[in-house]
Amino acid sequence: MRSAACWNASWAVGWIRSPAISSDRTPTLNDARRKRHMKTSSYSGFFKLSTEERMKEVAEFCGLTQEEQAILKDANSLDMDKADHMIENVIGRYTYPLGVAINFVINGKDYVIPMASEEPSVLAACSNAAKMARPGGGFTTDYTGNIMISQIQLLDVPTPHYAKGKILEHKAQIAELCNAKDPVLVSLGGGVKDVEVRILDSIVGPMVIVHLLVDTGDAMGANAVNTMAEAVAPFLEELTGGRAELRILSNLADRRLARARAVFKKEAVGGEEVVDKMIAAYAFAAADPYRAATNNKGIMNGVIPVVIATGNDTRAIESGAHAYAARSGHYSPFATWEKNADGDLVGSIEMPMAVGLVGGATKIHPAAKVAVKMLGVKTASELAQIIAAVGLAQNMAAIKALATEGIQRGHMSLHARNLAATAGAKGEVLERIVKQMVAEKNVRLEYAQELMKQYQ
Repeated sequence: MRSAACWNASWAVGWIRSPAISSDRTPTLNDARRKRHMKTSSYSGFFKLSTEERMKEVAEFCGLTQEEQAILKDANSLDMDKADHMIENVIGRYTYPLGVAINFVINGKDYVIPMASEEPSVLAACSNAAKMARPGGGFTTDYTGNIMISQIQLLDVPTPHYAKGKILEHKAQIAELCNAKDPVLVSLGGGVKDVEVRILDSIVGPMVIVHLLVDTGDAMGANAVNTMAEAVAPFLEELTGGRAELRILSNLADRRLARARAVFKKEAVGGEEVVDKMIAAYAFAAADPYRAATNNKGIMNGVIPVVIATGNDTRAIESGAHAYAARSGHYSPFATWEKNADGDLVGSIEMPMAVGLVGGATKIHPAAKVAVKMLGVKTASELAQIIAAVGLAQNMAAIKALATEGIQRGHMSLHARNLAATAGAKGEVLERIVKQMVAEKNVRLEYAQELMKQYQ
């Protein structure tokens, strides 16, 4: 039984059966491993497998135990007691479908990437883009480091510019006061690495804003940097004669950037004409914030499901990314697209990626812990880079669909399937209803219900 999210996603996926594997049966990851004598996430026809068969393949690739497989299958793996300790006023739990993106090669390593999403076509499109990137070597990524910024707002400072100099003069003492609040982080190489001061004009007068630049290691770091800001505020008041008000991190994590890039061979994307059309589609987004907003939403279609699956903070990632996109005063795409001398499509992405592996839901939610194991990541840096690669892949797939057959064709098929299921159709009847609605371009719940009565 195919999943609704993957069925009819061929518009985005373009699954191609490998000529090296017999067409008498569905190829498996085991076939690919035996042929290549290596661990690979390359897969043709994954969406055709049953959910049990997919789990078997993923479990072997990721080394999941029976218990870990059961956690991913069981919507109740997050029990009420754990849920009650995660947030306030708990009354229940809410479940997303969890799927995997396949075909990814990132920095020479194969990955199967867990993604939690309610939106059809995302995982299929992402997997297809990753497949198209493989002939060019897959994705190459890098990361600027785990520096988070904590801000302390000082008001009523009598001499702001003099105060700025005085604060910078006491950098070492400020860092010492802050680092004393988290000796474990410091012992792991983290802690305050620098102090910056800005003077802002505002409607309530000049403000002195102190930035603590904190290496948060493999944690997202919000609690650590907020605690440091609280601890140092009285000393800053003493230094400046001002009054400390807000003491909190900034989600514009522009010292924590994840980058990914890939070369998509023109033959893989459909020829140089398609490459040109895709670059023109990107140029539209680069010139127009109305288009850029939707373009970037498409990128987040790939980014956020990985963030959710690994138990990270979706709001932090969203706010940081969009603020970074607008930092020049013009809202721009996260990713850029160019054509190289060979006529191939070249994509790159850069965005803040404040994710962690320490603390929060990542260490509490059972499914999040299994998702992290599936990725095999040991550092926040590696996780951030994987997510950036997924965002670039998702953007590539969306732009290709828009520049060629249009996004609606694929969405129409997927939407028809959802409506047919809502009308109560199953099995062969569901397939017939979907086919008829798409053929007639009449994808409405009322029509699905009407067809359901006819076929019954």
